[in-house]
Amino acid sequence: MTDVGIGQVAQRAGVSVGTVSNFFNRSEVLAPATHERVRLAVEELGYVRNTAARDLRVGRSRAVGLLVLDIGNPFFTELIQGVEDVATGAGLTVTLGNTKESAEKEAAYISLFLEQRVSGVILSPAASTKERLEQLRALGTPVVLVDDARDADSYCSVAVDDAQGGRMAAEHLYERGHRRILVLSGPARIHQVRARVEGALESARALGMDAALERAGAFSAPDARTAVERTMAAGRLDGVTAIFAVNDVMALGVIQALTESHRRVPEDVAVIGYDDIPYAAALSPSLTSVRQPSRVMGMEAMSLLLEETARHPQHAHRHSLFTPQLQVRQTA
Repeated sequence: MTDVGIGQVAQRAGVSVGTVSNFFNRSEVLAPATHERVRLAVEELGYVRNTAARDLRVGRSRAVGLLVLDIGNPFFTELIQGVEDVATGAGLTVTLGNTKESAEKEAAYISLFLEQRVSGVILSPAASTKERLEQLRALGTPVVLVDDARDADSYCSVAVDDAQGGRMAAEHLYERGHRRILVLSGPARIHQVRARVEGALESARALGMDAALERAGAFSAPDARTAVERTMAAGRLDGVTAIFAVNDVMALGVIQALTESHRRVPEDVAVIGYDDIPYAAALSPSLTSVRQPSRVMGMEAMSLLLEETARHPQHAHRHSLFTPQLQVRQTA
């Protein structure tokens, strides 16, 4: 693919090169109509700024881009370490982006990676990013998806069977005698979380359990706590003997809300989390959780990226699917 120059953008938009430069660096000085003309020209030509002349000469930088949904979640901390372990061994650096589950932030980071001519990108998608991913691929930038295998024919991916993880949680609660449970999730836009919820609800209902779904504003402990408090105030937690939270951070908020309302865990309400973060076993009571091998997943994602970057003639997109494991502890 031939790189488009800033002069071609200027010509298409009918403006000067300086105006195009202002579009990127001082957009506030442009009139709205001029800004729109340049924006359309950039989009039509597929122009990508290259902020590193050296990287333009050699083609690629020695960095890889890594996008995670929430750097505050210990699951992603472990995954990042796995990526860095393999990247460092290959002489590469990792440029990290935290999307905070925002499609807008995700798009901005991908644009930045395009500008930097990174050697490859690993991301846990926050939303539908098909157009941005296609742009990366058009420029020959390898991509590996984490926790999302919906397009395994087009990209390498690393994921856990999240639907199976949800089923494991529901089946464990059934075996422990629970018949009315609550599944606590966040917004529905995250693919892997939807799979956990669907797996848990389908299994629970197949077993004859009364299973309800409650959504928090975000996948965080404070939002989970607020959601449980709201559920209790509305009387929707009456008779519920177990809660499955779709990640461990939310499970912490669930336990806090239950404890503050003088409900004992697990005697009054059992709790299961998901991810098995390092702190899960250290809690009191220790948290029962569905385990994802986060560090190993990060190492596998980086290994797949290196394989594709090397352009092995035999390379074909591969999907590594890990099986979750239930870690039974004290909360359920």
